[in-house]
Amino acid sequence: MTRRPARGPDRLARGRRTPLRLRRARLGEPARRLGTGAALLGLVLALMAVRLVQVQGVQAHSYAMVAENERLRTVDIRAQRGTITDRDGQVLARSVEARTVTADPELVSDPAMYSHLLAPLLGVDEATLTARLGDRPRRYVVLARDIDPMVWRKVATTVDPGTGKPIQGVFAEDSTSRIYPADDLAANVLGFLDSAGAGMGGIERQFDQLLAGTPGKLTYERDRRGNRIATAGDRQVAPEAGQELQLTIDRDIQWTAQRAIAAKVKETKAVSGTVVVEDVRTGEILAMATAPTFDPNDPGKGADVNRGNRALSQVYEPGSIAKVMTMAALIEQGVADPGTRLNVPGELHRAGKVLHDDVPHGIERLTLAGILAQSSNVGTVLAADRIGSDTLYRYLKAFGIGEPSGLGFPGESRGILALPHKWSGTQRYTVPFGQGFAVNSVQIADLYATLGNGGVRVTPQLIRSWIDPSGRRHVPTAGPTSRVISARTATEVVQMMEQVVAKGGTAPDVKIDGYALAGKTGTAQFADPACRCYRGYTASFAGLAPADAPQIAISVTLQQPEHGHFGGALGGPVFAKTMAFALQALGIRPTGIAPTRIPISW
Repeated sequence: MTRRPARGPDRLARGRRTPLRLRRARLGEPARRLGTGAALLGLVLALMAVRLVQVQGVQAHSYAMVAENERLRTVDIRAQRGTITDRDGQVLARSVEARTVTADPELVSDPAMYSHLLAPLLGVDEATLTARLGDRPRRYVVLARDIDPMVWRKVATTVDPGTGKPIQGVFAEDSTSRIYPADDLAANVLGFLDSAGAGMGGIERQFDQLLAGTPGKLTYERDRRGNRIATAGDRQVAPEAGQELQLTIDRDIQWTAQRAIAAKVKETKAVSGTVVVEDVRTGEILAMATAPTFDPNDPGKGADVNRGNRALSQVYEPGSIAKVMTMAALIEQGVADPGTRLNVPGELHRAGKVLHDDVPHGIERLTLAGILAQSSNVGTVLAADRIGSDTLYRYLKAFGIGEPSGLGFPGESRGILALPHKWSGTQRYTVPFGQGFAVNSVQIADLYATLGNGGVRVTPQLIRSWIDPSGRRHVPTAGPTSRVISARTATEVVQMMEQVVAKGGTAPDVKIDGYALAGKTGTAQFADPACRCYRGYTASFAGLAPADAPQIAISVTLQQPEHGHFGGALGGPVFAKTMAFALQALGIRPTGIAPTRIPISW
């Protein structure tokens, strides 16, 4: 019987390749790994716990604010813009309820299809709408402004053909729209607004801050689709309405003047024309018309050049219409009077140039009144030799030439009048008859108003009053007044102007039954800045009524007419038509006094 060897340590050891120490070490490895994993897990859990405490505790308020801000939207509430009226309270510009249509491109499923549906309603072309509706990742775009509330209702109920439900992501904000009830009436005085509702010309721009008021703000909460949550409440700062502005313009006189000058511009194919009507005692502008004009309800439709106010912005050499200032200076200086006699040749040589009148003639025996009545350039130069250039310059400045009108109107030009020591050799002789300096139409109307007001110049006015939000009416402080010439000189010059519209004058056909008129014609070469040369003419007429007690001054100007160019024939009829209506509208009755007659020749 074979006996098995005993299983002792040595035999066991001999039967194994791995030492016992190593085996024991390997048996302990999983335990150690488990311990390491547990430690890492504990560390992660600890970090998560710290972060949770941080989020829920320390930063809870901040995260809540971020989440709330994602849901909140703040928009401006445009204030009700102040109304603009004429002197009698007739509305010339007002604001009405409107909508600004916006969109969230992230919520618009098909920009092209939405554009096709909305373009006819909003009056915006499809390509523009498609670009705005597809402008991701933006969350807010403006599709159209000044939309009628009834149109918005149609937009809001427009159905998405794909879903059969109302379109999503298109919204409306309360707004106002500016309308001008009389369309182009006084458009160049009023100005217009840009797409954001800011004044872009005229009174709208000059008094933008007063008219605009103070905008408010509305903060509201939106759902995931961007729709306003009505039940969430909102925060609102109410806007403050703009102030109402009352102009000195008379709506009916403005309409008459505007139609009269527009018709004459069309008839003569003139480039443009203006009419200014002024109260001689107060300086109030009763009408300021220009043609061509534009419709402020749709300013983009007209040419840029027609949106300004030519009566204040366009300057031109006045020509013979300015001779009244030379006559006033001569009489005031005591070197001549209406009956002063002069021998007037057909031409005059001065500073190497030949000066002449419009109509060739031999030597004429004319009084100072006759020189004005027949608008003789040569006679005016001969008379002006009695005063120096410095003296004449002083009177021109006193009458407002080369000075701001005082209206502060946007785009106004003060004209051009150089200092006398800078006058060229010929300017010394041409300035007395209206060439070599430049004016605007309001300056001419104001010049004649000064003559009609006994020689006292009153600063023109366009604003009669304004009403603040509390309902209080404010009247602007009147501008400065100044005496330019004596009352006697003013009366004598006006009487000389009466001869212009009488037999032997340059405008004998300018008449209004029952009224004595005083006026002056002007026919000047037009200085064209495009070629820096004289091209075409400026035809003008200015005057007063009633001549025996002037109350209204009117200046009429036509630039570069193609049919005719004499001021009496072109500007005279516009003056007569506008003046006749203004006298009637203001209740100025015929005086029945016969016109003053002064000999014009000897």
